[in-house]
Amino acid sequence: MAVLTLYKEKFNQDGFTVIENVYSEVELDAILQELNKVDSSRPTFRKSADLFAIRQFLKEVPAVAPLIFTDRLRQMIKSFFGAGYSVVKSIYFDKPGASNWFVSYHQDLTISVNKMVDMEGFGPWTIKQDQFAVQPPLDILEHNFTVRIHLDNTNEQNGALRVIPQSHRKGIYRPETINWSKESETVCAVPKGGIMLMRPLLLHASSRTTNEERRRVIHVEFSNRDLPEPLKWSEMGDVF
Repeated sequence: MAVLTLYKEKFNQDGFTVIENVYSEVELDAILQELNKVDSSRPTFRKSADLFAIRQFLKEVPAVAPLIFTDRLRQMIKSFFGAGYSVVKSIYFDKPGASNWFVSYHQDLTISVNKMVDMEGFGPWTIKQDQFAVQPPLDILEHNFTVRIHLDNTNEQNGALRVIPQSHRKGIYRPETINWSKESETVCAVPKGGIMLMRPLLLHASSRTTNEERRRVIHVEFSNRDLPEPLKWSEMGDVF
Protein backbone atom coordinates (compact mmCIF):
# COMPACT_ATOMS: atom_id res chain seq x y z
CA MET A 1 0.00 0.00 0.00
CA ALA A 2 2.87 2.38 0.80
CA VAL A 3 4.41 1.69 -2.61
CA LEU A 4 1.07 2.35 -4.32
CA THR A 5 0.92 5.70 -2.51
CA LEU A 6 4.27 6.66 -4.06
CA TYR A 7 2.96 5.80 -7.54
CA LYS A 8 -0.13 7.89 -6.86
CA GLU A 9 1.96 10.86 -5.71
CA LYS A 10 4.07 10.69 -8.88
CA PHE A 11 0.96 10.47 -11.04
CA ASN A 12 -0.64 13.48 -9.34
CA GLN A 13 2.55 15.52 -9.71
CA ASP A 14 3.80 14.56 -13.17
CA GLY A 15 0.65 13.32 -14.94
CA PHE A 16 1.92 9.77 -15.41
CA THR A 17 3.41 6.78 -13.65
CA VAL A 18 4.59 3.27 -14.58
CA ILE A 19 3.65 0.26 -12.44
CA GLU A 20 5.35 -3.07 -13.08
CA ASN A 21 4.03 -6.62 -12.70
CA VAL A 22 0.33 -5.82 -12.81
CA TYR A 23 -0.36 -8.90 -14.99
CA SER A 24 1.13 -12.36 -14.61
CA GLU A 25 2.41 -14.47 -17.51
CA VAL A 26 -0.73 -16.61 -17.25
CA GLU A 27 -2.97 -13.55 -17.47
CA LEU A 28 -1.04 -12.17 -20.44
CA ASP A 29 -1.24 -15.51 -22.26
CA ALA A 30 -5.02 -15.54 -21.82
CA ILE A 31 -5.29 -12.02 -23.31
CA LEU A 32 -3.04 -12.95 -26.25
CA GLN A 33 -5.07 -16.09 -26.95
CA GLU A 34 -8.17 -13.94 -27.44
CA LEU A 35 -6.25 -11.51 -29.66
CA ASN A 36 -5.08 -14.40 -31.84
CA LYS A 37 -8.73 -15.23 -32.61
CA VAL A 38 -9.48 -11.77 -34.01
CA ASP A 39 -10.76 -11.36 -37.59
CA SER A 40 -8.60 -8.47 -38.80
CA SER A 41 -10.80 -7.71 -41.83
CA ARG A 42 -13.42 -5.76 -39.85
CA PRO A 43 -13.91 -2.02 -40.64
CA THR A 44 -12.79 -0.75 -37.22
CA PHE A 45 -9.41 -2.43 -37.72
CA ARG A 46 -6.43 -0.68 -39.24
CA LYS A 47 -3.77 -2.86 -40.77
CA SER A 48 -0.54 -1.81 -42.50
CA ALA A 49 3.09 -2.83 -42.57
CA ASP A 50 3.78 -0.38 -39.74
CA LEU A 51 0.75 -0.72 -37.49
CA PHE A 52 -2.20 -2.92 -36.64
CA ALA A 53 -4.87 -1.20 -34.56
CA ILE A 54 -8.37 -2.04 -33.34
CA ARG A 55 -10.60 0.89 -32.44
CA GLN A 56 -13.54 0.28 -30.10
CA PHE A 57 -11.44 -2.63 -28.94
CA LEU A 58 -13.66 -3.79 -26.08
CA LYS A 59 -16.70 -3.78 -28.39
CA GLU A 60 -14.88 -5.72 -31.06
CA VAL A 61 -13.21 -8.23 -28.72
CA PRO A 62 -15.57 -8.40 -25.69
CA ALA A 63 -14.08 -11.67 -24.42
CA VAL A 64 -10.92 -9.79 -23.44
CA ALA A 65 -12.68 -7.42 -20.99
CA PRO A 66 -12.77 -9.76 -17.95
CA LEU A 67 -9.14 -10.67 -18.63
CA ILE A 68 -8.07 -7.01 -18.60
CA PHE A 69 -10.18 -5.76 -15.70
CA THR A 70 -8.72 -7.99 -13.03
CA ASP A 71 -9.41 -7.40 -9.34
CA ARG A 72 -5.91 -5.97 -9.03
CA LEU A 73 -6.46 -3.37 -11.77
CA ARG A 74 -9.87 -2.43 -10.40
CA GLN A 75 -8.42 -1.90 -6.94
CA MET A 76 -5.64 0.28 -8.36
CA ILE A 77 -8.13 2.44 -10.26
CA LYS A 78 -10.28 2.95 -7.17
CA SER A 79 -7.21 3.72 -5.07
CA PHE A 80 -5.93 6.32 -7.54
CA PHE A 81 -9.19 7.91 -8.70
CA GLY A 82 -12.07 6.80 -6.49
CA ALA A 83 -15.35 5.31 -7.67
CA GLY A 84 -17.63 6.36 -10.50
CA TYR A 85 -15.34 6.04 -13.53
CA SER A 86 -16.36 4.24 -16.73
CA VAL A 87 -14.48 3.06 -19.81
CA VAL A 88 -15.14 5.56 -22.63
CA LYS A 89 -12.54 4.58 -25.27
CA SER A 90 -10.43 1.52 -26.01
CA ILE A 91 -7.80 0.86 -28.67
CA TYR A 92 -5.40 -2.00 -29.29
CA PHE A 93 -2.04 -1.20 -30.93
CA ASP A 94 0.35 -3.73 -32.43
CA LYS A 95 3.56 -2.11 -33.64
CA PRO A 96 5.60 -4.79 -35.52
CA GLY A 97 9.32 -5.15 -35.01
CA ALA A 98 10.13 -3.73 -38.45
CA SER A 99 7.77 -0.78 -38.02
CA ASN A 100 8.78 2.75 -38.97
CA TRP A 101 5.63 4.15 -37.35
CA PHE A 102 6.21 7.17 -35.12
CA VAL A 103 4.01 9.80 -33.48
CA SER A 104 5.19 13.34 -32.79
CA TYR A 105 4.42 15.26 -29.61
CA HIS A 106 0.69 15.77 -28.99
CA GLN A 107 -2.04 15.70 -26.36
CA ASP A 108 -5.07 13.38 -26.56
CA LEU A 109 -7.62 16.13 -27.09
CA THR A 110 -10.60 14.22 -28.50
CA ILE A 111 -13.23 11.91 -27.09
CA SER A 112 -15.32 9.31 -28.95
CA VAL A 113 -19.06 9.99 -29.07
CA ASN A 114 -22.20 8.58 -30.68
CA LYS A 115 -23.03 11.38 -33.13
CA MET A 116 -22.05 14.78 -34.50
CA VAL A 117 -23.97 17.62 -32.83
CA ASP A 118 -23.56 21.39 -33.06
CA MET A 119 -22.99 22.15 -29.39
CA GLU A 120 -21.22 25.01 -27.63
CA GLY A 121 -17.82 24.04 -26.26
CA PHE A 122 -17.50 20.92 -28.44
CA GLY A 123 -15.31 21.07 -31.54
CA PRO A 124 -13.57 20.60 -33.87
CA TRP A 125 -14.96 17.26 -35.06
CA THR A 126 -13.35 14.34 -36.90
CA ILE A 127 -14.56 10.98 -38.20
CA LYS A 128 -12.28 7.93 -38.27
CA GLN A 129 -13.55 4.56 -39.44
CA ASP A 130 -17.19 5.61 -38.87
CA GLN A 131 -16.41 6.81 -35.35
CA PHE A 132 -17.18 10.39 -34.30
CA ALA A 133 -14.53 12.23 -32.29
CA VAL A 134 -14.66 15.74 -30.87
CA GLN A 135 -12.59 18.01 -28.65
CA PRO A 136 -14.72 18.57 -25.52
CA PRO A 137 -14.54 21.32 -22.88
CA LEU A 138 -11.26 21.30 -20.97
CA ASP A 139 -12.93 20.19 -17.73
CA ILE A 140 -13.72 16.77 -19.21
CA LEU A 141 -10.16 16.19 -20.41
CA GLU A 142 -8.68 17.31 -17.10
CA HIS A 143 -10.61 14.64 -15.20
CA ASN A 144 -10.13 11.73 -17.62
CA PHE A 145 -7.28 9.25 -17.33
CA THR A 146 -5.75 6.50 -19.47
CA VAL A 147 -4.45 3.04 -18.64
CA ARG A 148 -1.94 1.56 -21.09
CA ILE A 149 -1.46 -2.19 -20.66
CA HIS A 150 1.82 -3.49 -22.11
CA LEU A 151 1.86 -6.97 -23.60
CA ASP A 152 5.57 -6.72 -24.55
CA ASN A 153 8.68 -5.14 -23.05
CA THR A 154 8.74 -1.55 -24.24
CA ASN A 155 11.75 0.74 -24.16
CA GLU A 156 13.32 3.60 -26.07
CA GLN A 157 14.30 1.27 -28.94
CA ASN A 158 10.78 0.01 -29.74
CA GLY A 159 8.56 3.02 -29.33
CA ALA A 160 8.12 3.61 -25.59
CA LEU A 161 6.28 6.86 -24.97
CA ARG A 162 8.34 9.99 -24.45
CA VAL A 163 6.54 12.49 -22.22
CA ILE A 164 6.95 15.97 -20.82
CA PRO A 165 6.26 15.74 -17.07
CA GLN A 166 3.62 18.14 -15.68
CA SER A 167 2.60 19.34 -19.14
CA HIS A 168 -0.96 18.17 -18.36
CA ARG A 169 -1.29 21.11 -15.99
CA LYS A 170 -0.98 23.71 -18.74
CA GLY A 171 -4.29 23.26 -20.54
CA ILE A 172 -4.08 23.06 -24.33
CA TYR A 173 -0.34 23.01 -24.95
CA ARG A 174 0.54 23.16 -28.63
CA PRO A 175 3.67 21.10 -29.44
CA GLU A 176 5.08 23.85 -31.65
CA THR A 177 5.23 26.10 -28.58
CA ILE A 178 7.21 23.72 -26.35
CA ASN A 179 9.99 25.66 -24.65
CA TRP A 180 12.78 23.09 -24.38
CA SER A 181 14.87 25.46 -22.26
CA LYS A 182 12.27 24.94 -19.51
CA GLU A 183 10.79 21.52 -20.32
CA SER A 184 12.40 18.08 -20.01
CA GLU A 185 11.63 14.74 -21.64
CA THR A 186 11.19 11.37 -19.92
CA VAL A 187 11.16 7.98 -21.67
CA CYS A 188 8.52 5.70 -20.14
CA ALA A 189 9.94 2.19 -20.41
CA VAL A 190 7.31 -0.36 -19.37
CA PRO A 191 8.11 -4.07 -18.90
CA LYS A 192 5.80 -6.78 -20.18
CA GLY A 193 2.83 -7.09 -17.85
CA GLY A 194 3.21 -3.54 -16.56
CA ILE A 195 0.92 -0.56 -17.04
CA MET A 196 1.33 3.14 -17.60
CA LEU A 197 -1.22 5.56 -16.14
CA MET A 198 -1.42 8.99 -17.73
CA ARG A 199 -3.57 12.06 -18.16
CA PRO A 200 -4.80 12.75 -21.73
CA LEU A 201 -3.41 16.29 -21.58
CA LEU A 202 0.12 15.04 -20.94
CA LEU A 203 2.28 15.84 -23.97
CA HIS A 204 3.58 12.54 -25.37
CA ALA A 205 5.31 11.12 -28.43
CA SER A 206 6.58 7.79 -29.75
CA SER A 207 9.68 7.06 -31.84
CA ARG A 208 10.35 4.58 -34.62
CA THR A 209 11.40 1.07 -33.66
CA THR A 210 15.14 0.46 -33.95
CA ASN A 211 15.60 -2.94 -32.26
CA GLU A 212 13.06 -4.94 -34.34
CA GLU A 213 11.09 -5.88 -31.23
CA ARG A 214 7.30 -5.94 -31.28
CA ARG A 215 5.20 -3.57 -29.14
CA ARG A 216 1.59 -4.45 -28.29
CA VAL A 217 -0.40 -2.11 -26.07
CA ILE A 218 -4.03 -1.95 -24.92
CA HIS A 219 -5.06 1.68 -24.43
CA VAL A 220 -8.16 2.29 -22.28
CA GLU A 221 -9.56 5.72 -21.37
CA PHE A 222 -11.82 6.41 -18.38
CA SER A 223 -14.12 9.28 -17.44
CA ASN A 224 -16.47 10.18 -14.60
CA ARG A 225 -18.21 12.92 -16.57
CA ASP A 226 -21.66 12.75 -18.19
CA LEU A 227 -21.98 14.34 -21.62
CA PRO A 228 -24.78 16.83 -22.37
CA GLU A 229 -27.74 15.37 -24.27
CA PRO A 230 -27.98 14.21 -27.00
CA LEU A 231 -24.25 13.32 -26.91
CA LYS A 232 -23.25 9.99 -25.45
CA TRP A 233 -19.90 8.25 -25.04
CA SER A 234 -19.50 5.78 -27.90
CA GLU A 235 -18.04 3.08 -25.63
CA MET A 236 -19.68 3.65 -22.26
CA GLY A 237 -18.72 0.62 -20.17
CA ASP A 238 -19.22 -0.63 -16.63
CA VAL A 239 -18.79 1.84 -13.80
CA PHE A 240 -15.75 1.15 -11.60
